[in-house]
Amino acid sequence: MRIAIIGGGIAGLAAAYELEKARAAGADVEYALYEACERLGGSLASETVNGAVLEQGPDSFLTEKPAAAELCRELGLGAELLPSNDAARKTYIVVRNRLIALPDGLMFLVPTKLIPTALTRLFSLTTKVRMGLELLIPPRPSGLPDEAVAALVERHFGAEAVDRLADPLLSGIYGGDAAQLSARTVLPRLVEMETQYGSLTRGMLAAHRQMRVRASNSSKESNRGAAPRPIFTALRGGMQQLVDALVDRLDPAFLRLATPVSSIEKTTNGWRVEAAGANEPFDAVIFASPAWAAGTLLGKVDLELGEELGAIPYSSSVTVNLVYDEARLGPLPDGFGFLVPASEGRAMLACTFVHRKFLGRTPPGKAVFRAFLGGIRNEALLNGTDEALAAIVRRELSEILGEKTIGLNLEPEHIQVSRWRRAMAQYAVGHQDRTARIAARVANLPGLRLAGNAYDGIGIPDCIRLGRKAAKELAALAAPVPNLPPGPR
Repeated sequence: MRIAIIGGGIAGLAAAYELEKARAAGADVEYALYEACERLGGSLASETVNGAVLEQGPDSFLTEKPAAAELCRELGLGAELLPSNDAARKTYIVVRNRLIALPDGLMFLVPTKLIPTALTRLFSLTTKVRMGLELLIPPRPSGLPDEAVAALVERHFGAEAVDRLADPLLSGIYGGDAAQLSARTVLPRLVEMETQYGSLTRGMLAAHRQMRVRASNSSKESNRGAAPRPIFTALRGGMQQLVDALVDRLDPAFLRLATPVSSIEKTTNGWRVEAAGANEPFDAVIFASPAWAAGTLLGKVDLELGEELGAIPYSSSVTVNLVYDEARLGPLPDGFGFLVPASEGRAMLACTFVHRKFLGRTPPGKAVFRAFLGGIRNEALLNGTDEALAAIVRRELSEILGEKTIGLNLEPEHIQVSRWRRAMAQYAVGHQDRTARIAARVANLPGLRLAGNAYDGIGIPDCIRLGRKAAKELAALAAPVPNLPPGPR
């Protein structure tokens, strides 16, 4: 069986790795991985500058989703897994140029502790009263149409909670707008809690109690002394380590870099892929490219499928890494960094204090700030020069953190600017219905699989899971080749 993989990001690499495993196990499988760029890995890219690991794209993955850590261990990177420094975790929201810490007890946008919520300066007295009265909200009927995250949060906690909590948190994750993101897809637990309990606070408290009961009923001996799992996990040398380890496991003869696919055709016996002037037959195709790119190619095979894929919105982003001599900065606030609400009118969406979040990836005495710009509301920023973008970040850092922390005349030791155009899928209202329609169209095209961040999770673990799943399904259809030694053939 010959399988084409279109897209060499983490989903495509995970699919190729799974096919290599199948080949080693004796399956009659060959593949060709097409990547339009000159490098593999997509937005996973790292650079080490004077001992400081600088991430150009994602810097880590959620620990609770196991697919990424499992793959790292398979690749021999288990010792390189680095937990986030959760003992020092504190996140701030910028409100009128002041940093206000998120209150203790906040769970999935839901305040669960009375005193921290009452004392925080993040919300007005009116919003705090509304949060208290939220406990009285009755259950909501099930089966109602999907709605935006902003609508769900505002119904329970008010518009200020959307502005200062939901929108900046989700903008930092998705680069999107809470008024457009699907509540059913992005926050399914809250939608379920609203149906069962009405009050999200009561639902979250009940879920927390259930978790504690399950933990106490589990094997106490095996859990005794076990440290809590970190929220995030990174790689000591950067996410590029994962890309490099995957590429090392692949047969170079099957990798086609700087080879964009120009067209794809469904044939009687399979598929034909045209790229770089060559037209090749395949039994199956895995699209691991962005949905908009897949839609352009597949629209000639199935117009409706192409339109559905093309309708999935995407946002763009810019990351700016600034490296400083920490001794020259002056005092910094504790914690991991801050988020910026859209109402503040700033270019920055968020800023991470990298040297605090992951210990050991920055040399002693150095501070690394990682700023995020762009998002669904400010795509035009991507057209700015590196110098202009760095100047914006430096000015806004100075205004938010104060002149004593970062002076406008203090030159960073290193500046790194990365642009990611149309890279982050946006799960808009109705996303689940759209992906169901897409799945129905794909089911009518034998040998076609879709993987990537546009369908069932935007994070690294989700992309890995979907890429490997697609490859396993197709490899299972290949006939075994008996008595062949393992390894590349």
